[in-house]
Amino acid sequence: MKISAGDAARRAAEAARTVNRTPRVVELVRRVRGVLPGDPSFGDPLSTAGPGAARMVARVTDRLQGDAPGASKELSLGALQVWQAVLERAGRGRGEREVTIVFTDLVGFSTWSLSAGDATTLVLLKQVARAVERPMLDRGGHIVKRLGDGLMAVFPSADNAVRAVFEAQTALARVDVNGYTPRMRVGIHTGCPRAVGSDWLGVDVTVAARVMQTGADGNVMISNVALDLVSPEVLDTVGLATKPYRRGLFSPKLTGVPEDLRISRLVQSPER
Repeated sequence: MKISAGDAARRAAEAARTVNRTPRVVELVRRVRGVLPGDPSFGDPLSTAGPGAARMVARVTDRLQGDAPGASKELSLGALQVWQAVLERAGRGRGEREVTIVFTDLVGFSTWSLSAGDATTLVLLKQVARAVERPMLDRGGHIVKRLGDGLMAVFPSADNAVRAVFEAQTALARVDVNGYTPRMRVGIHTGCPRAVGSDWLGVDVTVAARVMQTGADGNVMISNVALDLVSPEVLDTVGLATKPYRRGLFSPKLTGVPEDLRISRLVQSPER
């Protein structure tokens, strides 16, 4: 039986799609990404949420190729991972002005919103925005971007950032939508990202996002770099103590951060 050129092309395309989705092939490509320069988790929601040309292309790649795992998607993200690493090593991610970066995220928000529905979710997000953003703006912060149920902001000082975060936590505790009060985890880090238009580029942005990841069920986490810049007077005024972060036995190792990065948890002092 003679096969037409069109049928042959369709069969070849189908075979390619099958190989592309084969779990063993996808896993092999992921292992290769693990030894490439840069952050092998490049392409996850946090890494593609950040600024920069490489991350912008990563977001486009993710939308075009969908959520399903695929070898071609991993190859594309692997190339962008290397590109981002080269930019950062060349100093393209370093700016000249030191700022303190804050990332926030609502804990368990996705699960709650599924049952709450779109209308109620929108009501909550508006109340959260008013509660969280106002203290940050009042303390001299700049809202860089809103990330669904969270945001990224930059501050001129670590003192301002810490004050704003805890004022935002206090305001957030007063939010109530149908008996639900959201909890927020926060990551604080100080560095020299590069402003690119209205966005920011650099490894310090990634570090701040990773610091937030350690916040579990609603903690305020801060890198040693930022903590060293927080004055004792601010900690005393806000009534804060610090506790070293220790990664849990089954918690994944943080990627895309300096080896000597140390993280602490800011907690209300028992004396308060």
